[in-house]
Amino acid sequence: MDASASTASVQPGAAQAANVPHRWRNLAVLSGVSVVDNTEAGLINTVFPTLAAALRLNSGHLGIIAALGKIASVPAGPFWVWLSSKIGRRGALVATTVTGGLFGIAAGFSQNFVQLLICCTLMSAAVIGGSPIAMAVIADSFADEQRARANGIFFGTLQLAAIVLAPVMAVFVGLEDGWRWALWTLGGVCIVAGFVVAAFFTDPGIGSSEKQLADLANEDRTKAKVTVASVVGLFRIPTYTVMMVSRLLSGHLLIAIFGVQFLVTERGIDNATAILVALPFGIGYSVATLSAGFILPRLDRLMPSRGRVLVLQLAQILFAVIAFFGTQFRYETIATYAVFWALLGACQGLNPPVNRPIVAGVVLPELRGQAYAIWLTVFETIAWALFSLLAGSLAATLGIQGVFLWVLVILMIINGLLLSVLYVTYPRDTARIGQQLELRRRQALAD
Repeated sequence: MDASASTASVQPGAAQAANVPHRWRNLAVLSGVSVVDNTEAGLINTVFPTLAAALRLNSGHLGIIAALGKIASVPAGPFWVWLSSKIGRRGALVATTVTGGLFGIAAGFSQNFVQLLICCTLMSAAVIGGSPIAMAVIADSFADEQRARANGIFFGTLQLAAIVLAPVMAVFVGLEDGWRWALWTLGGVCIVAGFVVAAFFTDPGIGSSEKQLADLANEDRTKAKVTVASVVGLFRIPTYTVMMVSRLLSGHLLIAIFGVQFLVTERGIDNATAILVALPFGIGYSVATLSAGFILPRLDRLMPSRGRVLVLQLAQILFAVIAFFGTQFRYETIATYAVFWALLGACQGLNPPVNRPIVAGVVLPELRGQAYAIWLTVFETIAWALFSLLAGSLAATLGIQGVFLWVLVILMIINGLLLSVLYVTYPRDTARIGQQLELRRRQALAD
């Protein structure tokens, strides 16, 4: 087949791929549900001081709750994606949100630590399911050149909502048994969100945003079955493997865990004041995420297949440079640290509009859900655990400032250098996926 014939075979589906029905409504629904799920998942951290006083707990108990929630998320993420292949993605999204709400409500009735631990762990295992499914749906709703914008809007919405909802959730702390009312309220909102998904979410269908497949019937887009072998085969994709290793080297995760502790113990800033850096960090993250979503498509036209790699690489290296000046020198005012934290948030916010489309671009449509589940619920959880444990133990000897030098600066530079491999692998892997989808199209039209 010559080049003109190949172009002609692809062209009929291009318009449909760029205008998948209900894509913006689906994005709004997914964003809203994710805001609710994330707020419920992090609620224990917000209300724990009053909860601890009521149930006579301490910080060690909070650490156990957080750790078990992360551990439960490792098998839960792939399980929910598998379930979505059996009952449909809308059904799975409803199930994960409603189940999370029910366990949240149950947690509000806890009379002791064991009951609270069981309910919170099951709640974490439930709400984690929405993340990889949402990422796969977004990839199926928006064509490759539109995914940066869609992910920018999605993650920008999550961060802005976190900023707005934090003081709202704090209101419950002042109430008698406020932690119980907070869990009951958020659990109820989760259940309502499940009904919203059932009423307004329309699954676009796997492969709907691929120009090679968009005009084919649903059954012709994904004749290949997802098997254990095909999921394991994801690690034979060079770009995907690099992205997994990069996730393990993502030292910027540590700033969310020890950032406030660093300002309090290493810089002598009081706890209440140090917490204020979360606001500029969130604003920087939101502005960068939203902006990148609109700028990246233009960069892709200037540097096809390599522009997004450049942005991802610069995000890691710039984070390291800013972290060096922001954490390795002492400043007199919290305002100076607020500026550095805003810049760190901006660098971190550049990641989602770039790394999600990179993964989507090198994985076949039917495997994206599991690809995201492995990345977001397995590798990210391992990274969180490693950084938390290592930083906690090394801080006793190196101090948090020393830990930050190695993790936020040196490790992030190594991460950025590793991503140089993508300049070679990413164009090859996206071309390979394009050829496989074109072959799938020809076979469907020949049947």
